[in-house]
Amino acid sequence: MRVFRIAMAQINPTVGDIPGNARLIKTWIREAKKAKADVVAFPELAVTGYPPEDLLLKPQFVADNQRVLDELARECVGIVAVVGYVGQGSMAKAQSGLPSVLSADRHELYNAAAILAERRCIGTYCKWLLPNYGVFDEGRYFHPGSRLPLIGLNGVTIGVNICEDIWLPDGPTRAQAAAGAEVIVNINASPFHIGKSRFREQMLATRARENGVIVTYTNTVGGQDELIFDGNSVIVDQNGEVIARAKSFEEDLLVADLNVEAVGRGRLAHGRKKSLSGRIAAAVERIVATVPASVRTRSRIVPSLEAPLGEFDEVYKALVLGVRDYVRKNGFKRVVIGLSGGVDSALTAVIAVDALGADNVLGIFMPSPYTSRESGEDVAELARRSGIDYQTIAITPTFDGYLRSLAPAFQGKPVDTTEENLQARIRGNILMAFSNKFGHLVLTTGNKSEMSVGYATLYGDMAGGFAVIKDVPKTMVYELARLRNQQGQTTVIPKRTLDRPPTAELKPDQKDEDSLPPYAVLDPILKAYVEEDRSVEEIVAMGFDRDTVARVVGLVDRSEYKRRQAPVGIKITHRGLGKDRRMPITNGYRNY
Repeated sequence: MRVFRIAMAQINPTVGDIPGNARLIKTWIREAKKAKADVVAFPELAVTGYPPEDLLLKPQFVADNQRVLDELARECVGIVAVVGYVGQGSMAKAQSGLPSVLSADRHELYNAAAILAERRCIGTYCKWLLPNYGVFDEGRYFHPGSRLPLIGLNGVTIGVNICEDIWLPDGPTRAQAAAGAEVIVNINASPFHIGKSRFREQMLATRARENGVIVTYTNTVGGQDELIFDGNSVIVDQNGEVIARAKSFEEDLLVADLNVEAVGRGRLAHGRKKSLSGRIAAAVERIVATVPASVRTRSRIVPSLEAPLGEFDEVYKALVLGVRDYVRKNGFKRVVIGLSGGVDSALTAVIAVDALGADNVLGIFMPSPYTSRESGEDVAELARRSGIDYQTIAITPTFDGYLRSLAPAFQGKPVDTTEENLQARIRGNILMAFSNKFGHLVLTTGNKSEMSVGYATLYGDMAGGFAVIKDVPKTMVYELARLRNQQGQTTVIPKRTLDRPPTAELKPDQKDEDSLPPYAVLDPILKAYVEEDRSVEEIVAMGFDRDTVARVVGLVDRSEYKRRQAPVGIKITHRGLGKDRRMPITNGYRNY
C-alpha cells in the first residue's frame, strides 16, 4: 500500500518579523523530521506573516523574505517543505530555483509557495486566484500565477496550491487532479468568522469528492490587528470524509498517514478521465523529489481528529487569542480597562485575564455623580473573583471643574448630552494617562451594537488602543458572559451585572433603552443592514417596525465618522466594522 505522511505546521507567525518567522519555521521543520514526515506544509505567506499589506511596497522587505529561503532550504534534508512566501519576477515566472531572485523584475510580486528539498528550492507555485473582497486586497499587490507544478515524491503525485485556489470548482485543484495529482497540499491564511470553519470543511469535502483527491488544508493561526486566524487545519479524503483536524486557535503539528492507494482505486471505480485543455496542459510542470528509505521506515500514525467548537466557544477563544497576540506582538505587557459595573467592561476584563493573566490586567473604576452603589459593588466583586488589581478614581471633582469652566459659555443652554459626554471624556483622559505613565495598553469596551449606531463618545469611551468586543453584538455579549461563567468552578462575572438593565449612568435613572430600541430588536436590524446590506424595505418585510428601522439605519449612516476614528478591534462576524465595511463619511445617499 502506498502511504504518504504529511505534517501540517499550523504556526503563528508575526507580520514583518522575517527572522522570527524563519526561526519558527525551522523549529517546526525539525519537529516534522522527528515525525518522519515526507512533506511538511506551512501556511500561506508564512515567511512574511499575513497580510503584509503595504510592507510589500518596500523592495528591501521583499528581498529579505526571499533570502530567508536559502536558510530554510538548508533544513530540508530528508524532508520536503512547502513554505508560503513572496515570490518576485523571473523566479516566480520560471518556477525555478533561487539563483534568479536578484535579477527578477522588482515590480512583479506573487503570493507563492516555495518547494524546498535537498537543501535548495526545487520549485515554486504562484497563487492563481487572488481574492480582492472583504478584508482581502491581494489584487493590489500580487500578479496571478500561470504554472502548475506537480511534485513526484516516492511514487506519490502532489499538487500544491494556495488558499483561494481551492475555493472555486474550476480552479487549479481540478487541473492538478486531472494531471495526476493524488494529494493536494493547500496552504492558507484564512481569517476566522462565526461558522466559517464548518463552511470551509463542506467546501473542501466537495472539492475532494469531485476531483477524487485527498485534500490537506494547512491554515495559519493567531491574531493580526483585527483579523483572527483559527487554525483548524484539516485533511479530507477522496470521499469527502474529514480524517484529521488540528486544534482550534493554537499552534499545532498535525501528522497523518494518507492512503494514496485508495485514491487510485477510487478513480478506477468511478471511471474518472484525465482531460486537460492545451493551455492547462502547457502550464503543468513536473518536479521530482525523494525522501530516503531510511527516513520512511516508521510505524503507522493515527491522526488527531479534534472536535469542532460550538459557536460561542469559538468566538470566546477568538477574542482571547486576539487580545493575547495584539498585546504580545506589539510589545505591551499589561493592559488597563475602565470598569463600570456593566457587562461590557466585565466581559472585556475577563477576556483579558484569560489572555494575559490577572497580574497583567489593571481595572480603573471612575464613579461620577450618577454612578450607582451597585456598580461600585459589582466592580469590586468582579476584581475579587478574577484576581485583577483595580483602583478607584472619582471623576466628580474634575467634572465639577469642567462645568464651572464652561458655565459662562453655556449660560442659558439646557443640560443635554454635552454634559454626559464630558464624563466619558474625563474617563478617557484618565485611562490614557495610565497608558502614558505606565506603558499599559488601553482596552476599550464598546460592543458592535453601540459602535454601529454611534452610542459611544468620541474621545471618551472610544479612546484606547484595542477594541476587544467591537464586533460582538450586545445580545452576544451576554451569551459570552454566561458561557464564561459556566467554565470555572465559580462564576467570574457577578450575576447582578448580567441581570441589571444596561445603562451608561451619565444622568439620573438612565437606561440604554431610553435612547435605543431593545437590543433584542436592534441587533437583528443591525445584522441585516450592516452585515447583509439589506434595504429598509427588506428589513421591514422581516417583521420590524418601519419607523424603528429607519431610525436605526439613520443612526448607522450618521456615525461613520465616529467609527473611522475608533481603535482597531477583533473581527468575529461575517462583516465587521473595519476593513470589511468601507463606507464614505461624506455620503449623501439615503434609502430611508
